[in-house]
Amino acid sequence: MDRDEGQTTRARPMKRKLEPEFQDQNQARKILVLQDPNKDVQSNSTTTTTSTSFSGPHWNYDVFLSFRGEDTRKSFTDHLYSALVRVGICTFRDDEELRRGKTICNELLNVIRGTRISIVVFSKGYASSTWCLDELVEIVHRRNTMGHILLPIFYYVDPLDVRKQTRTFADTFVRHEEQFQTDMERVQRWRVALTEAANCSGWNLESLANGYESSFIEKIVTQVSCEVEPTRLNVAKHPIGINYRVDRVKDLLNFGTSDFRIVGIYGMGGIGKTTLAKAIYNQICYGFEGSSCLLNIQEISKQHNGLVRLQEQLLFDILKTKNLRIDNVDQGINLIEKRIHGKRVLVVLDDVDDLKQLHALVGNSEWFGPGSRIIATTRDEHLLIQLGVHGKYKVEELAEEESLQLFNLNAFSMRHPKEDYLELSIGAVKYCGGLPLALKVLGSFLLGRSVVEWKSELEKLQKIPHHQIQDILRISLKSLDDSTNDIFLDIACFFIGMDKEYVIKALDGCGFFLVICINILTQRSLVTIDNKNKLRMHDLIRDMGREIICEKSPNFPGKRSRLWFHEDFLNVLSKHTVRGIYIYIYTHAHNMSYVGMHEHFFFLASMQLSPKKISI
Repeated sequence: MDRDEGQTTRARPMKRKLEPEFQDQNQARKILVLQDPNKDVQSNSTTTTTSTSFSGPHWNYDVFLSFRGEDTRKSFTDHLYSALVRVGICTFRDDEELRRGKTICNELLNVIRGTRISIVVFSKGYASSTWCLDELVEIVHRRNTMGHILLPIFYYVDPLDVRKQTRTFADTFVRHEEQFQTDMERVQRWRVALTEAANCSGWNLESLANGYESSFIEKIVTQVSCEVEPTRLNVAKHPIGINYRVDRVKDLLNFGTSDFRIVGIYGMGGIGKTTLAKAIYNQICYGFEGSSCLLNIQEISKQHNGLVRLQEQLLFDILKTKNLRIDNVDQGINLIEKRIHGKRVLVVLDDVDDLKQLHALVGNSEWFGPGSRIIATTRDEHLLIQLGVHGKYKVEELAEEESLQLFNLNAFSMRHPKEDYLELSIGAVKYCGGLPLALKVLGSFLLGRSVVEWKSELEKLQKIPHHQIQDILRISLKSLDDSTNDIFLDIACFFIGMDKEYVIKALDGCGFFLVICINILTQRSLVTIDNKNKLRMHDLIRDMGREIICEKSPNFPGKRSRLWFHEDFLNVLSKHTVRGIYIYIYTHAHNMSYVGMHEHFFFLASMQLSPKKISI
């Protein structure tokens, strides 16, 4: 900004008028809050919106230009300002008459606090202005504490001279130290601010554009445009129940600290991990120097050069540079570490299932600048433990009311069911068990169908699970070894609701490693253990396991490895070899029959039973 050093006087009231180009912009961006100079404008001007809107904060200005007027006001800075305004970037620069005195005014500090990005034009005479230096101290402070974005421009100066205060900057600081002998702390703050600002990623006119200012300004405007409006992600058509989940994860991210933090989101397939991560990304991506959201990592990394393409996407998202080619994963690791080193970034890694994916994309905390945040979603809780996350959040099923709302919005395009469909809707919601994926898929399938069709589909689902839901759930089984997969199927068919220790004892002699297998299944949200130490499983996951058994022999139960319906048991036991049988014991009293409370499991281990030896 222009810095006219002179007799110290009381700063004049700020006279601000919007440039004509801004008259049609959103009202939230037009307002410049001028209030009591002793009050911080932050509480008014940078308040983020509520979770419901999933929008970023409303800033008074997009860009604050910090420059020494005597060096660049009527040349480079004027051209840069005009170029930013032409593309709709709301930019603040001071009036010449505003700069009188040696102490930065409170109104100007409030402008910095109400602006998202500061562009600092380091010219040869920049450090000779104490006003410039005080501005820079505030800008660096906001960057370190509030996620303010600082973009330095080195206008015919060497970044090293700014960083180390050498050459012309050294001469300037000799004068400052003579003038401010009684306030050397202020001089030291200026030095620290210059060093930190010069360490930020920015633009060097001589190296980037060989001195051609027009192309140089064009590159700056392109990147600033991306910073002002980060790519927003489509979250969900009906984000039911997401607000409080977003708040819980944001608590774990702990934006009150400037350290590096990584947080994990885990849960069963279809529970809404990706939706939650995208909603959080949309809310917080504005507070970083760069951001990237990499989706479907498990699927993409299995493709040819999949991890390499993810590395390239990460660098493009953060650096906005298209000409980065990576030949292999190791090269990508080195390039990511080098190019994003020290940057305050946000990275979302969606659906990771292997530690090598995390190592290839985010390496370790030393890569990232203070305040960086990493969010990883996975079905495998143990992966988050290996990663050493600072916090983890398990996404649970939707509550009954939330489930009904989400289902109705997909089945009827409104929050309540049509007449004659209430009981059917309740039955469908019960079948889905609070799983958002199932509620959306089943609701959409039933949209516009008759009551008769609804009844038929719900009856069908009791025997044949919906294939689209099952395809998503089955992904969790792909990386299980044979032993763990067998235990999963045994639990799905026989052991739901049974005591964990009893199950371990019952199968202990069958050559399985029950303790580790059950732990793996719980970490992948395939099995849960309730407060009474009983094994539990979501109904749809149970159905998935049993459907896998049925698929081996759809029409001939005798060829299946496990039987759990007593009708199948009675028909097959005398004729076939089976792995296990689940038996309900019936007793009779006073001509009334009832099911006994004890459910006995006999593990047959492929024993061939002779019909002559069986009595029921």
